[in-house]
Amino acid sequence: MSLQWTLIATFLYAEIIFVLLLVLPVASPERWQKFFKSRFLKSLSSQASVYFLVLLAILILFFLDAIREMKKYSSSEVEAAHSHLDAEMQVNMRLFRAQRNFYISGFALFLSLVIRRLVLLISTQATLLAESKAAMRQAKSATTAARSLMAQTQTSTAQNTTNEAHDREVTELKEKLAKAEKELQTEKKDKEAVKQQAEAVSAEYDRLLEEHSKLQAKVEVGDGEKKKDA
Repeated sequence: MSLQWTLIATFLYAEIIFVLLLVLPVASPERWQKFFKSRFLKSLSSQASVYFLVLLAILILFFLDAIREMKKYSSSEVEAAHSHLDAEMQVNMRLFRAQRNFYISGFALFLSLVIRRLVLLISTQATLLAESKAAMRQAKSATTAARSLMAQTQTSTAQNTTNEAHDREVTELKEKLAKAEKELQTEKKDKEAVKQQAEAVSAEYDRLLEEHSKLQAKVEVGDGEKKKDA
């Protein structure tokens, strides 16, 4: 294997390992979010899109080159079938290498897109979880404040039942309590919406993992058949 294809194959293996780390429950979305926002990655974020496009362009070039080699040696294989056995074996070997390079570059290109999508999904999930926790804290704080106001109101009512000013205060406190309960209901609805979004993100993870497993199985079957043919 030449140097450039060795580098692409190494890059493919690194992508597979990184995808497994993202998909498997190795770390929580919050930890991945901290890693993505680390100083090193933050320094690269301004030019990340440029690097990604350059990487895609390189992989596409190698992918097209592999397709060209496959077509070239596929036509040469027909010609070599009527020539010497050694020439036919040489053509078959080069065709096998071209097919191998086609799968390597193709899956490297595909996993680059998968990794980009997974990173975006994990970042979105981490943001939704953070918003959900903040909403729950606000709801609990509103409930505690409402209960405290009610306790103060009951004590004050028992001591000043004939005081009109106190009655007005009770009315105001009840209104505040009703408002706090409405806010609590709103926060609960927001939490349910965040939960549904997080479940949708998890479903998207599962779908991408299943697609990756199917494609990897196809590659292994294809490589096995080529080795048998060789």
